[in-house]
Amino acid sequence: MDHRPFFAVGDFLVNIAIGVLTGLLCWAIVDTGWNMWLAMFAMMALGMIAGLVMFFIVSIKLGAMEVMVPVMFSGMLSGMVVGMAAAMIPLGLADAALMGGASGLLGIVIIWIVNSWLRGPVKQI
Repeated sequence: MDHRPFFAVGDFLVNIAIGVLTGLLCWAIVDTGWNMWLAMFAMMALGMIAGLVMFFIVSIKLGAMEVMVPVMFSGMLSGMVVGMAAAMIPLGLADAALMGGASGLLGIVIIWIVNSWLRGPVKQI
């Protein structure tokens, strides 16, 4: 992953934005009458589709390979979390947006940690 400030800030903002967007979409679709497992899987797919759409918009500025996996993962994670929560309890608009944004932030943090772990220590030459 790129460590330039423009990319790092953009990456975090885009993932939070896709989390909020997915949370709002889940809030608009799911209510407490849904089965929570069905809501989780349906909103997971919706979050991945929303992430794919967002990817095409932001990849022009941030790069294609660096953005695709984190944005789709954050959308998927936000869809699962907010979809299940909306099926269990009545959520307000602000609650869904906050929960989605937090899930998007968690998604990008997980991606950055796993990426750093997989790269291992970097030796300076």
